[in-house]
Amino acid sequence: MAEVLQSLDSLNVRADVPEAPVHVQKLDKFGRAYATGKRKDAVARVWVRPGTGKITVNDRDVEIYFARPVLRLMINQPFQTAAREGQYDVVCTVSGGGLSGQAGALRHGISRALTFYEPELRAPLKKGGFLTRDSRVVERKKYGRAKARRSFQFSKR
Repeated sequence: MAEVLQSLDSLNVRADVPEAPVHVQKLDKFGRAYATGKRKDAVARVWVRPGTGKITVNDRDVEIYFARPVLRLMINQPFQTAAREGQYDVVCTVSGGGLSGQAGALRHGISRALTFYEPELRAPLKKGGFLTRDSRVVERKKYGRAKARRSFQFSKR
């Protein structure tokens, strides 16, 4: 018959089980943190290093590349959440998609790069939802439809 356990100590519990993963700083040989951000069809490659808060997008200033203030506000959200405004320089290249998708990809990349530079910032950025990749993409066009879901106009005659 089966034995009845009197305590948990009699179980073979391994003491060398690793704890929750500890996030460590990941820097390249130039002292920068690198991350990739994505949204829709846009991809942003982002390098973050300590500096004066200058953001360069595709070798242009952020005010020139993203002319709409709403997009610049969106890009600066990770710095505001982490209380690190004006402390890091960002150099990035973005490609694909439109300006809104590129701004979202840049925000995602900046957030990830900040967590690689300062792992303790992971909690506030994750709580703000900046580390989650927005997986919504454009639905493909279907055969026999005008667009993805729109039908052609119906006519009885």
